[in-house]
Amino acid sequence: MKPVKVGLCGLGTVGAGTLNVLKRNAEEISRRAGRQIVIDLVSIRRPRPELDLAGIRTTTDIMDVANDPDIDILVELIGGYDNAHELVMTAIRNGKHVVTANKALIAVHGNEIFAAARENKVMVAFEASVAGGIPIIKAIREGLSANTIQWVAGIINGTGNFILTEMREKGRDFADVLKEAQALGYAEADPTFDVEGIDAAHKLTILGSLAFGIPLQFERTFTEGISRIAPEDVTYAEALGYTIKHLGIARRTVNGVELRVHPTLIPTKCLLAAVNGVKNAVMVQGDAVGPTLYYGAGAGAEPTASAVVADIIDVTRTLTADPNNRVPHLAFQPDHLSDLPVVQVDEIETAYYLRMQVKEKPGVLAQITRILSDAGISIEALLQKEHGTANAPVIILTKQVREGNMNQAIAAIEQLDDVQGQVTRMRVEHLDLA
Repeated sequence: MKPVKVGLCGLGTVGAGTLNVLKRNAEEISRRAGRQIVIDLVSIRRPRPELDLAGIRTTTDIMDVANDPDIDILVELIGGYDNAHELVMTAIRNGKHVVTANKALIAVHGNEIFAAARENKVMVAFEASVAGGIPIIKAIREGLSANTIQWVAGIINGTGNFILTEMREKGRDFADVLKEAQALGYAEADPTFDVEGIDAAHKLTILGSLAFGIPLQFERTFTEGISRIAPEDVTYAEALGYTIKHLGIARRTVNGVELRVHPTLIPTKCLLAAVNGVKNAVMVQGDAVGPTLYYGAGAGAEPTASAVVADIIDVTRTLTADPNNRVPHLAFQPDHLSDLPVVQVDEIETAYYLRMQVKEKPGVLAQITRILSDAGISIEALLQKEHGTANAPVIILTKQVREGNMNQAIAAIEQLDDVQGQVTRMRVEHLDLA
């Protein structure tokens, strides 16, 4: 049987890792795939003498790979939206299978890409787009296919997790840790995608579609970053028995599907609370299996390459299979996707952490608790710290409440003359393991 020929677009960190893994483990990979897999063509923008490209054709134009008649599988590792979108759609129209690690591409253009792939009877594999080397997409799409998924919650951005870990363990400021993350290569020069939750929202959009069988809807994923978290929030959370994590949460409710990324207080005993540094972890709650946890490297050259190469193997195994009997891209058959709505953030229900600066005088707390009570909000815990000044911090944990009610209460509290500045608010999740 003739070898499967791969065209590799992008020789950055992940591309170089993919090249190395495919070469180093060539014999093992062919034994698993049932056929030899070879990199036949690589697009490369500049010379890379440190890489072993012996016997591999090269080009400086990525579209050469998409249009080359000898290429069976195109691997897209250039990232971004526009060029990657054109590259992938061209490859699909030319009857090539596609493997990509591009979460932004899938989250934003995935519905169009999968429809084109179905029409052209090719596969698009994207395991590496979420959580690096952790096989979470395969787990949800195949391993948990017997289950009705109830919720998915995960730490799916290593940069944000590194920052919060350093803030908790060393009491450092956000800005200080961010500079170190950039120096270490964990964060880009422009860290917006990581620290403001956009990267995690791309990934959660994909996980939510896989878990609940809904079309990809990135524009409806609520997104909030970690740049406003202060060291005192980390300290107060710990005093209350919680750890702050930047979570992506997808949950099935009676009103539809929640898709949200935001800083979250979770109990210190929760498994996700122990995930530190740049590691990723995803918890999935299924009705039959119960809770499951997937943990590992969420980025890096060879961890991500592990997922890319696994996808190449999967595609190779099914090259001769009936296209109608392949595993669906979004876990459910395309004509059986659900029309479950994505719930607006005002309609979600969760508990809350509130921190505010108030004047140290009688009656202030009574005014605040009255506002909360009038909004139907019950208090779980309350801390008032002596500050030695005219103002003191008050920290409140609430019980579960509709977000719209909480927004109204916070607006009323901020109008009080004895409350200084804005109220800091974070959501609280217990991730109860039913």
